[in-house]
Amino acid sequence: MRKVIRAAPTLPPPSGLPPERNLAPRDITGLANALRDYHAQFAALFQREEQRHWSLAYLEGQMLELERKSIEPMALALEGGDVQALQQFISQATWDAAALLARHQEVVADTLGDAETGVLILDGCDYPKQGSYSVGVTRQWCGALGKVANCQASVVACYASARGYTLVDRRLYLPKPWFTPAYQTRRDRCGVPPDMPFQTQPQLAWALIATLHRRGVLPFRWVTCDEHFGNNPVLLDRIAHAGLRYLAEVPHDTRVWPTRPPTVLRPGRHGRPPRLRLAPGAPDAQRVDHLAAQMPAEHWTRHTIKEGAKGPLVADFAARRAVAVRAGQPGPDVWVIFRRSVGDTPELKTYLSNAPAATPLATFVRLSGMRWPVESAIKECKGELGLDHYEVRGWQGWHHHTALTFLSHHFLVRIRLRLGEKSSGADRAPGPRPAPSRAAPPSPRPRDGAGPARLRPAAELRRLPLPSPPHATPARFVLTT
Repeated sequence: MRKVIRAAPTLPPPSGLPPERNLAPRDITGLANALRDYHAQFAALFQREEQRHWSLAYLEGQMLELERKSIEPMALALEGGDVQALQQFISQATWDAAALLARHQEVVADTLGDAETGVLILDGCDYPKQGSYSVGVTRQWCGALGKVANCQASVVACYASARGYTLVDRRLYLPKPWFTPAYQTRRDRCGVPPDMPFQTQPQLAWALIATLHRRGVLPFRWVTCDEHFGNNPVLLDRIAHAGLRYLAEVPHDTRVWPTRPPTVLRPGRHGRPPRLRLAPGAPDAQRVDHLAAQMPAEHWTRHTIKEGAKGPLVADFAARRAVAVRAGQPGPDVWVIFRRSVGDTPELKTYLSNAPAATPLATFVRLSGMRWPVESAIKECKGELGLDHYEVRGWQGWHHHTALTFLSHHFLVRIRLRLGEKSSGADRAPGPRPAPSRAAPPSPRPRDGAGPARLRPAAELRRLPLPSPPHATPARFVLTT
């Protein structure tokens, strides 16, 4: 009988049918004040009082129970709401979304930062769209639909630790046609910066990683990604050269050498220095799925990746050292990790990692289960906060809307952690207590008369969706009066 080895504690996925839990009246009363206090940490980044007021109103609108959370439904549902004013605030107002996200990352570090368990997760986030006038829209692969469709595409970064997870940055992908003369009018109409160069999605992913690593606000040593990014050796080498470790899913036809092949030093051309090249007769690199098939049965061990609402997720793992291929030549030493599902029709996943040779297999097991935080964060932002409900078309509007949605999601994470601290037993979120938040300016108060919307009473924030805590018993909290 095969021995089951349990990996170190990991973040389990939220249940598809989580139980509901009512909040005490004192909890409901405090939520409106909590949102006001949370917003105060960002208030100084808005240049005008009206911008501060409408930014708070936008966060509130995303908390309301509405079928669609685009600007008009939110404005009509808010007390004192103004569709035109809210539209102008998102689409045209000159506040800096990048500065807002930089502050957001500091607040996330206070809430979720953990140098031991912190991981940066990269993923694509796509938005199906009708028409052809929204910035970056074209017919391309749409992950949200699982097919080629008219959509906008982006790359997002999610920070996850033992305390929880949330989205921390994003980049909008502009397809190549948008850089042709035929699209110049659309670029101008959408307000795309004139000096914006074309960048592939892996290049955008590196821009996110490099920015977050350079700032050093969020503590992480590991970067994980799916095969869309793992299939890009340039991205993987950039991560490694930055002193970070990666666990990247790769396609089955990725090739490596089981051992370093013989090489010879060949003179460079046109004054270039000599370079090591494959020696004549050197063996060919092998596909990683072929290596998996050659792994002896005793090298596979069964591990519990995470505990889910439907029971533990279990898979067989094996790993070996190998040599990566770079431009047809031997590259860096890497780990090749194999994950095989359990059942009648096992599915194989393959990964590469630049981790040190002494890295235990349990580390790779834990990290292989770190796809769900980014998927859950995107799902929660879309399904609960209207991330994909926006109807703005321009460059600035897209960046403003996504930045505020990330703030809204993190607010819910903070509330969930606060409630977890007040619970006991299995309901308490693991990990050290978050550090105290930095001092924040006073919360803005709306002016009387025809001004921005006032925050609704706390009891009117109905069905506030709270992301599940990092334990095996997730819960959905429903606010009732």
